[in-house]
Amino acid sequence: MASKKLLELLNEAIARELQVSIQYMWQHVLWKGVKGFAVKDELKKIAITEMKHAEAIAERLVYLGGIPTTKPSPVFVGENLKEMLEQDVKDEEKAIQLYKEIIKVAREEGDITTARLFEDILADEEEHHDIFTSLLEEI
Repeated sequence: MASKKLLELLNEAIARELQVSIQYMWQHVLWKGVKGFAVKDELKKIAITEMKHAEAIAERLVYLGGIPTTKPSPVFVGENLKEMLEQDVKDEEKAIQLYKEIIKVAREEGDITTARLFEDILADEEEHHDIFTSLLEEI
């Protein structure tokens, strides 16, 4: 059985994944203009990936005896493309830090499956961070 700490961390991860899936999707929908045109499809693709992460984490949480949250962390859409991407970079950095902590706790508890799940998700988050920082350089 998972510790209370691990269950809480998984719910924090779900809230974060819900937040960014909404945030990135609204950024995709709202942004217009030449620069936005180049970014829109990437935002949509990442938003869908983040929703899939939320689902996978929720399934794992239920298996471990927890109840997944339905409340996202605060969503920040932004007023312009630069502001959006700066926030997105920060959100991905927080995710990377959180997911490394989850991997550590899961390993300490002998929960290899949760650790592996988050290693896979962490790789995606690092890729998202790279995409957002690269896009920000062009703004």
